[in-house]
Order: sequence, then C-alpha cells, then structure tokens
Amino acid sequence: MDIVFRGARVVDGTGAPAHRADVGVRDGRIAEIGDRVDGRRVVDADGRVLAPGFIDMHSHSDLQVLADPAHLAKVTQGVTTEVLGQDGLSYAPVDDEVLAALRAQLAGWNDDPPGFDWDWRTVGEYLDRLDRGIAVNAAYLVPQGTLRMLCVGYDDRPATDAELDRMRRLLADSLREGAAGMSSGLTYTPGMYADTAELTELCRVVGELGGFYSPHHRSYGAGALEAYAEMVRVSRDSGCPLHLAHATMNFEVNRGRAGELLALLDDAIAAGADITLDTYPYLPGATYLSALLPSWTGEGGPDATLARLSDVDIRERVRVEIEETGSDGCHGVPVDWDAIEVNGVREAENAHLVGLSVAEAARRAGRPPAELYFDVLISERLGTSCLMHVGHEDNVQAIMRHPAHTGGSDGLLVGDRPHPRAWGTFPRYLARYVRELGVLGLEECVHHLTGRAARRLRLADRGLVREGCAADLVLFDPDTVADTATFDEPRQAAAGITHVVVNGVPVIDDGRRTDALPGRSLRPHRSRA
Repeated sequence: MDIVFRGARVVDGTGAPAHRADVGVRDGRIAEIGDRVDGRRVVDADGRVLAPGFIDMHSHSDLQVLADPAHLAKVTQGVTTEVLGQDGLSYAPVDDEVLAALRAQLAGWNDDPPGFDWDWRTVGEYLDRLDRGIAVNAAYLVPQGTLRMLCVGYDDRPATDAELDRMRRLLADSLREGAAGMSSGLTYTPGMYADTAELTELCRVVGELGGFYSPHHRSYGAGALEAYAEMVRVSRDSGCPLHLAHATMNFEVNRGRAGELLALLDDAIAAGADITLDTYPYLPGATYLSALLPSWTGEGGPDATLARLSDVDIRERVRVEIEETGSDGCHGVPVDWDAIEVNGVREAENAHLVGLSVAEAARRAGRPPAELYFDVLISERLGTSCLMHVGHEDNVQAIMRHPAHTGGSDGLLVGDRPHPRAWGTFPRYLARYVRELGVLGLEECVHHLTGRAARRLRLADRGLVREGCAADLVLFDPDTVADTATFDEPRQAAAGITHVVVNGVPVIDDGRRTDALPGRSLRPHRSRA
C-alpha cells in the first residue's frame, strides 16, 4: 500500500453505522479495508473518522481553482470534488465577445485576474485546462445563460427556432465533451429571459444524454413555491432529473414555510420524479450587487445596463421597482437596504463600504440608499459583491433533514470579505448540525455530503469508502472538527481536519497543505455518442 489509515472509525458514505478498520490506498484507489493492513506509510487514525472526501455540489471556483492552485478554501475543509458552472453563468462554451461580457458580469463572483490565460472556448477545452493540474476533482454544468448569450444575446424575448436549435446543438456537444448536466440562473440576465418551454426543450437534451438539470429558479422570495413548481414541471415534461440549487425559502414572506416546499417535492418524488437538492448551512446569501436590478435593465448587456443607470428618469423607475414593488432581480420582494451588505469592491475609492449595509452607508453619506446603490454600481462597473441577510434557521434545518438533500457551499472565493461558507460549509455541518444540535446523525450527514452527491453525479467509484473506489478521503476528529471562518474573518481554515487525499495523493497532510495538484475533471458523459 502507498498509504494506510490504521484504526480509523470508517464512515463509508452510505449512511451505514461506523466501523473500525484499516484502510489501504494504492495507485489512487482504495485497495484494502481490513483488520491489519500494511503499507509503506501508516497514518495512525486513532479512532478519528475516515470518510469519503466531501462533494461540493454548488461551487463558484471556476476561475480560482486555476488562478490559485493551492485552493485552500476547499481542501482545508475536506472537499475533494466540486461542481462548477453554476447558476447559468460560467466561461464555457464561449466566443471572444461573450467571454468579454462574462468577465465583466461575473467579476463580483470570480474576479477578473490580470494576466490570466483564457486559453479555452469550448467545454472540452475548459476541462482539458483543469486536467493540467488542480487541487480537487471538478465536474462542470453547461450554463444555460451562457448558451443564451451565444445564441440569442441579451435580448428579452423568446428564442427563435433557429436559435433554440443552435442552443440544443451546443448543449449536446458540451455534454459529449464531458459536462455533467446543465445549470440555470433564472434571476440573472440573460438566462432569466428563457420561458418554460425553452427550458423544457433544453432539458430534453440533457436527459437524453444522461445529465441532470440544476436550476437557480426564478424566485427564492415572493414567488418561491411557484418557481419550484415550474422546475418540477420542466423535469417531468422533459424527462430530465432535477437537482435544485441552494434550495431554501428566504425573505420574511417565507418564514416557517419549508414544509410547503418539502411537501411539493415529496409529492413529485412519489409520482416518480428524480429530484435532489443542495443547501448551505448559513442564513445569509451572497451574490453580485447588481443582481437586485429588474431584469429589463440587463437587456443589451453590461454597457447598456450602465447607460440606463446613468439616466435620471430610468433610475427613478428602477428605484420604484426595487424599493416599492419588488423587482424580479430581488425575488419579487421590496428590498430592505439594511439587509444588503457590501462585502467586496474592485475600486479603492469604495473600500470604505465593505462591511456596511447599503442603508448604513447611505446614512453616513447623507444620501438616499437607492442613489448610493446606483452610483456604486456605475463606479464599480457592476463588479460589486454583497451579502443578503434574508434566511431563516427553521427553514435551513427542515430542508437539510430531507432524504434528497446534499451539501453545497455556493461559495464565492473573491472579494474583501467573502461569505464564510466558501471556507466553512462542510465542517459547519459536522460541528453545528451534527455535534452541537443533533439535527443530523454523523453517518447520515456524511452520506448527504458524499455518497448521495456522488450518486446524483453518476460517479459510481466516488463518494464511498469501499474497495475499488477512487481514494478521495478525509480524516477528521468528530469532537473537534469545526468551521472557524466568520463574517469578519472569512478566510479561516477548518479545525479538526488533519488529512485530505485526492485520487490517492495527500493534499492536506497532518494539517498542512502539500504542493500536490492531483485533481482532474470528472466527465461522466464523455463517451456518449
């Protein structure tokens, strides 16, 4: 054996009770599980938990996994696989024009690193770039909003038959090149301009080629249940499995209403639907600040949006929608400026805003909040990120108990003070919701974060501690594992996680990051014709 974990408390990712065993790794695989396994190197687990590496079902590491190869945010919390291409917006497939627009639109999510080599255009080329060396494994979802940018542009209208045919061809090509499915961001332009029929036609392609659909649906606020129901219909009518991204019920209108969502899903599952979901174990959300704008302001692309925000009359129309009626970008709920916190800026002149709500920043400046908001977006060229303090603990706990649940960080890795979920999601599940609150049992929680997620990704050889499976492993102390990342200090590594192995190679060894980059792209549908 290359490495043996001796005397581990094995939690195997199936939900079965833990058992004590030695686990031997050879040539990137789990080669032997038994009472006395020998190897060239032995790690004394001493009763600590050995589990499959955690699978982050909703990640925004699309650029940072390449630009910052150490990738400490993920490896230090035991993540060995993450799913990229989320919320309908990412960087493949693209052409030069669409790539330039995406770099501007997504700067608040992913930054736009100076000197970065954008040497891909197709999904296959992007996955090849990942294969040159990354810290963790990565699967990719074809972003529906990016497809629409390529084929329709930023127009708020139905796709023509020719445009829909082109989207279907690009989607099929991308799945054959290795994508695991398709994502949508239906509160983000231009993906949100697609109607139900268009989404259903695209999902037919995904289902036929063995993938799944992961939508950020049209509302997490006033129209949340209707938005979830639309996604269930798309799945049913297209025959495509459904995975609901960061599935929760937010804003005051949805306090205590998680049971209504779960009843909707249970009824669909009982009728034969294939549905899973992911959540993060925190209350605030995070996005880019311009996401609050009404959808019509995004027609024509970022430059057109900025021009509208510079027009006095249009600004007043936008203000009314955001503050009084509730824009579709803000989930149909009138904005509470006290709940919107600036957490990342690009321009030094705006650094003083970080950590302040829009309301507090406006009070300090002696200005109306909406006016400050518009001017910041113009100054930052839409590149500002924010936290949205809109969640409810009872909803979070109810949803994570559901048997279709998996874990996803939805973590943004850039900005001055990113959401701590980027560094703390998986240890927080184990510390707060297993050890402290008992919402989930240890074996059950590990199953949510590993085996169940691997099954959704159709990765038969991952997510389990089983002989023959890929050696993606995490060793942690269940009594001390904890998230240390906070909203004030978000870039803090987890406590209690001592070893993380990706494809048989340690990336965290006795608590320290190695220089290894053993991760690779995972392409479940590459061989399909």
